[in-house]
Amino acid sequence: MIANTISRDKSNGYEQIAEHFIAARNSRIGPATVKEWTKTLQPGSAILDLGCGHGVPTSQVLVEQGFAVYGVDASAKLIAEFRKRLPTARAECSAVEDSEFFQRKFPAVIAWGLIFLLLVDTQHLLIRKVARALEPGGKFLFTATKQAVTWRDSLTDLESVSLGAERYEQMLNAEGLMFTGETTDEGENHYYFVSKP
Repeated sequence: MIANTISRDKSNGYEQIAEHFIAARNSRIGPATVKEWTKTLQPGSAILDLGCGHGVPTSQVLVEQGFAVYGVDASAKLIAEFRKRLPTARAECSAVEDSEFFQRKFPAVIAWGLIFLLLVDTQHLLIRKVARALEPGGKFLFTATKQAVTWRDSLTDLESVSLGAERYEQMLNAEGLMFTGETTDEGENHYYFVSKP
């Protein structure tokens, strides 16, 4: 009963280590894959970046390519840095499970380095919310390991859980989303490509 009254850190430890995360994030890992994905999108369209952090490199790449970026992150420190670096992007300090995603639909949603930080029930909720937030024909890109695995986050030392490709595909299908492909980048991050029919 006592455990239920203790509020969980919805930034998953990233508020406390924000400065270290900003310094440690390798901005060369990820942009090439994100740029390739954006070739499937209408130029200048709106993209929701979930777990946007300080905006580097994902949101930065999207803004540089002319997309209208809407970032959501639960860390106040990271969102403050996001707003400084990307003043033309919209930003909300909120946990993804609580956010109303700017009360609009999007042609594209990205969640780089986020989903596996969330509790399993929250991962289910996030996929459901993304399905509702996507326009018909919309695209969703997220990262998680291909295998079902649990590990300790290297920066926060908190537990991370990837449900694996088979389970993610089941969850996506249950929400009317279609798994369309996958790839791995130079940093060994595994990407899932998803679309909404």
